Amino acid sequence: MTTVLLLLLAVVVTASLSRMLPVAIPRPLVQIAFGAAIGLVAPLRVDLDPELFFLLFLPPLLFLDGWRIPKDELARDRGAVLELALGLVVFTVLGMGLLIHWIIPAMPLGVAFALAAVLSPTDPIAVSSIARRVPIPKRMMHILEGESLLNDASGLVCFRFAVAAVATGGFSLVDAALTFVWMAAGGLFIGATVTLAIMRTKEWIGRRFGEDSGSNILVSLLIPFAAYLSAEHLGGSGILAAVAAGLAMSFAEASGQALAATRIRRRAVWDMIQFATNGVVFVLLGEQLPAIVPNAQQTVALTGHTSPFWLIGYVVAIALALTTLRFLWAAVSLKLTWYRRWGGTGSPADQPGLLRLVLAMSCAGARGAVTLAGILTLPFVLPTGEPFPARDLAIVLAMGVIVASLVIASVGLPLLLNGLTLPAEPSHADEESLARTAAAEAAIARLEEVQHLMAEGRPDADRYVDIAARLMDLYRLRIDQNSGDDQVRAREDAAIERRMRVAAVRASREAVWRLLRERRIGSEIASKLVQEFDLLETRYVA
Repeated sequence: MTTVLLLLLAVVVTASLSRMLPVAIPRPLVQIAFGAAIGLVAPLRVDLDPELFFLLFLPPLLFLDGWRIPKDELARDRGAVLELALGLVVFTVLGMGLLIHWIIPAMPLGVAFALAAVLSPTDPIAVSSIARRVPIPKRMMHILEGESLLNDASGLVCFRFAVAAVATGGFSLVDAALTFVWMAAGGLFIGATVTLAIMRTKEWIGRRFGEDSGSNILVSLLIPFAAYLSAEHLGGSGILAAVAAGLAMSFAEASGQALAATRIRRRAVWDMIQFATNGVVFVLLGEQLPAIVPNAQQTVALTGHTSPFWLIGYVVAIALALTTLRFLWAAVSLKLTWYRRWGGTGSPADQPGLLRLVLAMSCAGARGAVTLAGILTLPFVLPTGEPFPARDLAIVLAMGVIVASLVIASVGLPLLLNGLTLPAEPSHADEESLARTAAAEAAIARLEEVQHLMAEGRPDADRYVDIAARLMDLYRLRIDQNSGDDQVRAREDAAIERRMRVAAVRASREAVWRLLRERRIGSEIASKLVQEFDLLETRYVA
């Protein structure tokens, strides 16, 4: 328990440090360095159970990725996403597996393929932390998110096949293909089925007996683990089950059954889970390095080298090779299928920003939490009782490549994206206007119904008519703003009004805090009012 609390404290400290540093350094790099410092100077040692580590960290991360990824953008760019998430994974596993075994003969071919497979998933969270300095184009970020969502699953499934081949000493391509199909189909079906069944049951209970926000939030936290464990028990892929559970969760949520307060609180809880989980993973990565590097050097010595600089050389070579393979794949496949759909005309070679764009996609392949979680699940021993070959070397190389890929992304992306002019993103203004108009019309219709029901038979019916008319005028104004000819001016007016409302809400909240400090109101009233103002501000700045 003390270790868990210290790790969470380290996450908080590193998050603050990353904001305080005069030079913009991605938060994952700060967390890795802080974890390494802990491992060097503190008596803290975390003995990781690989399977437990995999279970605790991967299902919620994959579930949240599937839940929050924009589905329309994913469907629109499905060609580019599948090319990166499936084709590039196979290309990386084969190419890097052979290359790693060639440059490090002491690492068996099966272990080299396992290392290549676990290095194939990318981490958009690490890239998004870098994007705070140079904003990544939305469509490029959506493709990176979709790639990460699917290559997490494909890469880790390939990783498990490679580990099984090392453990059993044999590999059958036909059996592997059939097993992969079953695991993929079974994992997707089980993940979606478990999620929909749980959500439908929860909604039925909510309609019959009322909804409890705390229970609903806890249910959402348990769903990824239920999907993962169910799929693993039935022989499917728990990884794909967690992804499918997230996708199914987004569709189940479209029913709108949950209370507004539940959605607000649940989002805050999941934001915290994502922040803490990713932070703990990177701190653990750094904390494990001081203990693993000496053992990895012993494995390197089998190749005839003793200097620790050979480890650095291997890491740099693997990181550069991964970036090169990603560049080759993007240059060949994406420039025709993605860039032209983005709005480019003529030959792709005529596009002046295409090379920089492909280079940016290559540098954006940062590795992160999923790679670390996967590599740490390498078994300690084979079924025969012998130690798993080159385990420590594979782990330290994976950790080194994570750090190197983050450095490449943090240096390369700002240089490549700064000042790059890309085709304009498609506007969603018409869709937003349509939705706002429909929402306002529905509100007016419901107000008329409620007005008649509440005023029926009452002597003061005029009060209800006046109040309803006043509210309807607000909604009619919204309809006029969204259906008028000068929509641009209307949107600008709305933005001005929103800034004024935010300023007013913040001033109101500060007044409440001031009254509380002066002991003119009690803490209960202050807490209630501040919560109201917080919800209003969240609404206006969303």
